[in-house]
Amino acid sequence: MNAPDTRRDDTLAEIALIVGAGNVLTAPEDMQSYLVEERGLYKGAARAIVRPADTAQVSRIVALCNARGVGIVPQGGNTGLVGGQIPSGAGDEIVLSLRRLDRIREIDAKANAMTVEAGVVLQRAQEEADRANRLFPLSLAAEGSCTIGGNLSTNAGGVAAIAYGVARDLALGLEVVLADGRVMSTLGKLKKDNTGYDLKNLFIGAEGTLGIITAAVLKLFPKPRATATAFIGLASPHAALDLLGLAQERAGADVKSFELSPRIGVDFVLRRGAGARDPLAAPHAWYVLMELASQTDGSLETTIETILSEAVERGFVEDAVIAASLDQRLDFWRLRELLSEAQKYEGGSIKHDVSVPISSAPAFLDDVEQAVAAAIPGARLVAFGHLGDGNIHCNVSQPVGADKAAFLARWSEVNAIVHGLVAKYAGSISAEHGIGVLKRDELPHVKDPVALDLMRTLKKTLDPNNILNPGKVL
Repeated sequence: MNAPDTRRDDTLAEIALIVGAGNVLTAPEDMQSYLVEERGLYKGAARAIVRPADTAQVSRIVALCNARGVGIVPQGGNTGLVGGQIPSGAGDEIVLSLRRLDRIREIDAKANAMTVEAGVVLQRAQEEADRANRLFPLSLAAEGSCTIGGNLSTNAGGVAAIAYGVARDLALGLEVVLADGRVMSTLGKLKKDNTGYDLKNLFIGAEGTLGIITAAVLKLFPKPRATATAFIGLASPHAALDLLGLAQERAGADVKSFELSPRIGVDFVLRRGAGARDPLAAPHAWYVLMELASQTDGSLETTIETILSEAVERGFVEDAVIAASLDQRLDFWRLRELLSEAQKYEGGSIKHDVSVPISSAPAFLDDVEQAVAAAIPGARLVAFGHLGDGNIHCNVSQPVGADKAAFLARWSEVNAIVHGLVAKYAGSISAEHGIGVLKRDELPHVKDPVALDLMRTLKKTLDPNNILNPGKVL
């Protein structure tokens, strides 16, 4: 029989002195929700779940674990889709839950900045900005449970990236606990700061492998004073791309969202009910959810009507409806937001979060549909996402009546098809979900070797003992 690892037991006892015994969870029933991601693809084990209350506690915990060689898996809302927030199955790591770091430290409306801690839920950040008559524009389907720390660690994108950019573009500064426990703070509200390297961008998108984000200064914007939303039926992604070009010519920066969905995805949602309704009188092969927003009082409805009328005349659009009320606008968005969830009820789904140049998106989708159909007759392509920035969730659902396990066993084969076409169009295999474990082994095949070597050098320099999210990304 092996002797118990008293050193690890001592580590947990010392951590309990830092955070309180009630915030060191070791019972299997207490740990379970932290050890599996929402799709059930990744399940891990952990020595304990540790729940610090502030940055000082995080700093002390990380310094202790670094000295003892104990791996740390940072976790926010546990909504990640690539396994980056789940520990390995070895059971020798701790999960560092940052949910208790949930303070809004400051809102400076005049500076258009808000300082929040990593455990603040995205929806709450949006609501707090709204109370200050400001907009925090990051928006995604999981916003009711994902956290700011996780959004920054994965460089989340969402439905408003076409206008405001991704998470990296929305951060002015960070507070980060380094692997040795030191705290780096760049929590300034400056728009311009040229005093050396922009260190914050080392940690945004690094998935907790270089440091643990504990707070951030976020960019705010004036709230839109007018919004117009349309649900649009069209024949193809090629027509959608033409519509996007026309909308940007006519409305410029007022185009805030441009979401593409196929009819099959809408059918999936409608089959589930959930209050969703078909907005148009007849089905169409593809749909666009387009939203304009402006800080001026000008009538956006007139603008969107003009765009749609011209698009119909030019053959880009087959039918469209403009939201006449807030409830109707929310109905349009509900159809879009339920697309991911609805796929769960259609059997196995092999998912891809990819990006290609916007101009190549229609041709890419044509190629994927043909290649997947040839490889797996009856497989259903459910490709949807943020056409305005080239980010497509290129998912493949199993053929009707097929064996789910047998279909999912072909994950690598379908990946090779989709990612091969991503490479053909000079795209990326990860647009907004990150690398985590899901895409870790594929990264060396698609990343510039010099860039990958530099990533490994940064990891060794900042985390020489490999305690921060070990086994993720690299």
